[in-house]
Amino acid sequence: MTKNNHSVISEISALLKSGTKPLCLFLTWFVFWSSLHAAEPEYTWTSPSRNSSESMPCGGGDVGLNVWVENGDLLFYVSKNGAFDENNTLLKQGRFRVRLSSNPFQNARDFRQTLKLNEGHIQISAGAVVMGIWVDVFKPVIHVEIQSNRPISYEVRYENWRHSDRPIVKGEGQQNSYKWAVPLGLLTTRDSILVADNAVTFFHRNPAHTVFDVTVAQQGLVGVKSELYNPLSHLTSGGKMWSGNLIFAGTENGVYADTDYRAWIFKSKKAAVKQSFSVALEVSQSSSVANWLVALNKTAAQINTKKDRAQTIAWWKAFWNRSFIHIDGDAAHISRNYTLFRYMLGCNAHSDWPTRFNGGLFTFDPVFVDSTARFTPDYRKWGGGTYTAQNQRLVYWPMLKSGDADLMTPQFEFYNRILKNAELRSCTYWGHGGACFAEQIENFGLPNPSEYGWKRPDYFDKGVEYNAWLEYEWETALEFCQMILETRTYAQADISKYKPLIESVVRFFDEHYRYLAQRRGRKTLDGDGHLILFPASACETYKMANNPASTIAGLKRILMTLGNDSLLKTIPPIPLRTVNGLTLIAPAKTWERVNNVESPQLYPVFPWRLYGVGRDSLAIARNTYFHDPDALKFRSHTGWKQDNIFASCLGLTDEATRLTQLKLANGPYRFPAFWGPGYDWSPDHNWGGSGMIGLQEMLLQTTDAGKILLFPAWPRAWNVHFKLHAPQNTTVEAELKDGKVKIIQVYPQERARDIEMYL
Repeated sequence: MTKNNHSVISEISALLKSGTKPLCLFLTWFVFWSSLHAAEPEYTWTSPSRNSSESMPCGGGDVGLNVWVENGDLLFYVSKNGAFDENNTLLKQGRFRVRLSSNPFQNARDFRQTLKLNEGHIQISAGAVVMGIWVDVFKPVIHVEIQSNRPISYEVRYENWRHSDRPIVKGEGQQNSYKWAVPLGLLTTRDSILVADNAVTFFHRNPAHTVFDVTVAQQGLVGVKSELYNPLSHLTSGGKMWSGNLIFAGTENGVYADTDYRAWIFKSKKAAVKQSFSVALEVSQSSSVANWLVALNKTAAQINTKKDRAQTIAWWKAFWNRSFIHIDGDAAHISRNYTLFRYMLGCNAHSDWPTRFNGGLFTFDPVFVDSTARFTPDYRKWGGGTYTAQNQRLVYWPMLKSGDADLMTPQFEFYNRILKNAELRSCTYWGHGGACFAEQIENFGLPNPSEYGWKRPDYFDKGVEYNAWLEYEWETALEFCQMILETRTYAQADISKYKPLIESVVRFFDEHYRYLAQRRGRKTLDGDGHLILFPASACETYKMANNPASTIAGLKRILMTLGNDSLLKTIPPIPLRTVNGLTLIAPAKTWERVNNVESPQLYPVFPWRLYGVGRDSLAIARNTYFHDPDALKFRSHTGWKQDNIFASCLGLTDEATRLTQLKLANGPYRFPAFWGPGYDWSPDHNWGGSGMIGLQEMLLQTTDAGKILLFPAWPRAWNVHFKLHAPQNTTVEAELKDGKVKIIQVYPQERARDIEMYL
């Protein structure tokens, strides 16, 4: 034990003896280095799968694969983030099928399919044959490697269901921006397939005119169209599969899970003990197909398999060293599922686009989610290029405590790219400043056209969705602003490039609600000098709300973080009400109807952290959790429900434990972190994200005063070893075993004095 560690222990012990820490137990202090032995290093199946719903995720950078073995064949879907078509469907790049001459995987008693988390790859073995699949973290390239103890032959089939134009059938529009209002004759246009002796190149190229142009015209923005960001025009997505030991052997048609496809078949030229093939991908807005091919071939030419593999393994090992949660005993599956889901998030670390809430990179054939959804593998409910903000936020909040602030960049860049479009909305419709971000927001920054409303009265405000769920719901953008602000203190991130975004979002609320007040009367503020947030919306639930708690809490927290006291003074107080003689947080000062099943009256607890353990008015927030009639009626662990998070943040150990056991239980599919569909789709990433947040909050919370609260809602019966991140660029590693706490490491060491123990 070093002198510095002795010093840290002495400081903490002195603080504990001072009596300032609540409910402290006997503590044993020791120094212990740990890394991946505290995480789940592998996850293994010992039998093949029945279909794509029993697939295993694999990925890296911004590429995701669903990998499974069925009837002796290895199959995998390929997804690359950002591959949007002209209708804003997020297209898969196709399916690959690998068939070995000896067919070792069919009826094999020694079959093993293992996701090796430490290295980010899948290994499949039976008998003397081993296949490895991995994705380069730093370039969009997939590697498939085959090794056996004797020479074998194999064939690779590239299978594509967009080999001809496909009409969008009834119900299928949910995968794109048209949703339930699909224009007559709308198509998913065909891909282009180019075949060489040992390679196949495949791509989908959008035309110049896309759903972007339709949306701009619908929403009265043609006058500023030339200024709007447009990510869809001439977007080209696809890739190339090749190998020096393959030769083209023809095509074949088939059907998988109700979807017809065409296969381009390649066979090995000769049997060998070691064989491999690669798939390179490219998604970009190129002026021509020729330029797109140049970019694709440049990626292929840069491959150095040995060096690339070493760098990819190093990245994954560093990723797992950032943080972990490992629970022993009967609850071990909870931390395993947390870890498996975090792996799925890590597969989109270097993307230009956020991880989608409704399946991420790992959707599979929709008929296995909903038996009536007999659509292609491109299908997912709630769109491909539509980013529902309330759902996206739950994917990204847990990355602060897991130490994955760099993974948050795609979500921040998403808002930064569409900032001007959101500002042009405010300027065009209302003549004031600030960015107006809608809830169901397209990847080009405008409201989803079907949610905006195709049949709108001429008199209706063009800046507002004509939609009972979404009207006046603009508050979620505040959460992404706060996430940006918190990366500055969690990870010392340079957030200067996002300062205009944050200022513009706040400016919108100030200027828009003054604008609305002026249209009603002479004064822009109420009698107490506060903004009048009306009409507004508390999430999608409390509609035509006056001063919703969720919006007020968000504005207060951001302005407190920014230190903007002058504007902070104009924000009204959190609304309260009395129920059965108890004081509760109210959803809003008033509202006209309840439209959904969210609990925004608890948003001042999470995400805004104005109430909670170690903060004032904890009793009011707990009263709200236990006695608000709607919060009780809406309580659940399903999908995006946040009751597990609220319970954790309020120090309600029994409730947090109960809901976490439900939230992070094994999902309904073979891979246990494939949850859903919940309210959305499978694999449900809000389900996983909200589960991650709640588990983290059970272990570690912080206060505005800089205190670090350990085990604020943790059951003593669960032995756990964890490493998590906290503000001020802090990491804490600790262990609870048989009722005794061991603080393993606090970095920086001076933060150890800020620890308070709750158990």
